[in-house]
Amino acid sequence: MSGVLDGIRVLDFGRYIAGPWCSALLGDLGADVIRIEKLAGSEDRYIAPVSEDGAGAMFLQMNRNKRSVTLNPMKPEGQELVKKLVATSDVVVANLPPQVLKQMGLDYDSLCAIKPDIILTTVSCFGHQGPYSHKVGFDGIAASMSGTVYMGGWPDDPIKAAVPWVDFGTATTCAFGTLAALMERAKTGKGQMVEGALLRTALTFGNAAMIEQSLLGIDRVATGNRGQTSSPNDIFKTKDGHIITQILGPIQFERWCQMMGEEHWLSDPRFKDDLARGDNGEILSKRMNEWCGERTTQECIDALEEARIPAGPVYSPQQALDDPHVQASGMLKEVNYPGLSKPAPVADTPVRLTESNPGIARRAPTLGEHTEEVMHELGLDDAKIKALRDARVI
Repeated sequence: MSGVLDGIRVLDFGRYIAGPWCSALLGDLGADVIRIEKLAGSEDRYIAPVSEDGAGAMFLQMNRNKRSVTLNPMKPEGQELVKKLVATSDVVVANLPPQVLKQMGLDYDSLCAIKPDIILTTVSCFGHQGPYSHKVGFDGIAASMSGTVYMGGWPDDPIKAAVPWVDFGTATTCAFGTLAALMERAKTGKGQMVEGALLRTALTFGNAAMIEQSLLGIDRVATGNRGQTSSPNDIFKTKDGHIITQILGPIQFERWCQMMGEEHWLSDPRFKDDLARGDNGEILSKRMNEWCGERTTQECIDALEEARIPAGPVYSPQQALDDPHVQASGMLKEVNYPGLSKPAPVADTPVRLTESNPGIARRAPTLGEHTEEVMHELGLDDAKIKALRDARVI
């Protein structure tokens, strides 16, 4: 089955998540993605190492469907190689601050001088406009500055999310923007710059709270795991673990009251609608905690499912791996990599297409695994490649 982006070449100068995951999604769709790394390997290759060569868990996920080329773009010969690569490519992905892009010759004007219809997809923390554009930053900084961390945890103890949702969200929207730019280029023949920013993503995801605050001045504070605009919407302790329920709307609330034996709450003005139930959620959560504390996790889930109330167990990573639905979904692909004790369960593309399904076609590359292959594609012979290696250019 051919990929949607067969014939499209992507140069990936990304690091960590926002850039690499964007290009990984493009690779899942069939693009030829060439990851450019430092000669000793880039920093993100070695986070949470799981293999004998030090490759990390995140690297295995972020860099499937890519070829690895080691290259020093700051040396004159390296800059010439970058120009050759750009001339054969359709997209350049780089999650770097604007000034660093300029230093590396990866700013849009420099790229267009090489290939006028190139698409440059960039990611930075704060974007290219505004007084913070020169600053560097990561996922947690953008999340904290968007108001979402403030609303997590408790009033005097804000807690950031355990997963880098801002990075993944930015990467996904950048892949979306890159696809749009490719479609536009197919119509007009013109390239363009696609710009993502971590703070913009975080502001987008947390926008409803800001809209409410601006219009109503409600000044909400954090309430831990308890939701504020519906209830029971919380995490509850069972006899052997925890579950979560997220009850929305009058029908689900009615089912829950009947299951609890609290039908009188249906006519209680404190619980007249979702917002009122959110405002008085502490009462409802207390009742649900009592009920859950008398039952095992499975007993709670079974009873809630029978009443058609949305609920789920709170899993550890191992429990998520062991879940029969997770296993049956085919979402986690067993992918080998040199030096692993066993194949790694790498998450497949999270969206399915019936006619051109994306997915993992190759494992993440070892460091510089495809350098010679790509150099040959650029027309370099073995002697030239050896000379570049000796000069520590590649």
